[in-house]
Amino acid sequence: MKTILVVDDEPTLAATVRYNLEQGGYRVITAADGESGLSLARSERPDTIVLDLMLPGLDGLDVCRILRRESSVPILMLTARGEETDRVVGLELGADDYLTKPFSMRELLARVRALLRRSEMATQVDGEVVTCGDLEVDAARHQVRRSGAEVALKPKEFELLAFLMRNRRRVFTREQLLNQIWGYEFAGDTRTVDVHVSWLRQKVEDNPQHPALIVTVRGIGYRFDG
Repeated sequence: MKTILVVDDEPTLAATVRYNLEQGGYRVITAADGESGLSLARSERPDTIVLDLMLPGLDGLDVCRILRRESSVPILMLTARGEETDRVVGLELGADDYLTKPFSMRELLARVRALLRRSEMATQVDGEVVTCGDLEVDAARHQVRRSGAEVALKPKEFELLAFLMRNRRRVFTREQLLNQIWGYEFAGDTRTVDVHVSWLRQKVEDNPQHPALIVTVRGIGYRFDG
C-alpha cells in the first residue's frame, strides 16, 4: 500500500483529501504545518507528498526546497493563489506538479496516481544512452552531458528532454507531452509544458531565444530537431 503525506493547515480540506485518498486505496498521513510535514517526510518516507503552498511557520516553498536537497519523492503542490509566478517558483524548487484551489477530488486522485506511476517507471532504467551532436542523455545514470560536461536538470526536465530526443523530429502537442511526461490527460492548463521547455532551452541551447534543438511548431506544439 502506497503512503501519501498530506500537508495542509485547513482541517476540512485535509480531512476531505485524506478520506478520498484512503478510498482510493492509499495509506494517508497528515500534517498541519511545514515543520511537522518535513519531520513526517523524513521519518515515514512517503511515496508521494501533497503539499500546500501556504503553511504556518515553514511554508510550502521552504519545505519543497529542503526536501529536494534530501529526496526525489514526488511532490504535488496545492495553491490558492492565482498568480502564475507562485506556481513557477514551486516548479523551479522541484515540485512535480500543482493544483490550484478549489479542485475536484477526482483530479487530485488522477494527479497522485500519475505521479506514483511516473515514479515507478523512473526506477526501471534500461541503460539507454541517446546522443545528438554534443548532447548526451544517459538513462541509467540519469545524467545529461553537453560537450562532456554534466548539465543539471530537474527530474521532469530530464524526462521531457529524454522523451523528445528519443522521438526526434516528431511533433508533439502540449497535451501529448503532458500525458507522456506527467502521466495524465485532462482539459486543463498546459503551461507546465511551456515552462519546462523554456528551462530546458536555457540549459541545452546555444541561443535560447532562437532554439535550434527544441523547436516550437506554431499552433501545434514542440519537436526535437537535433
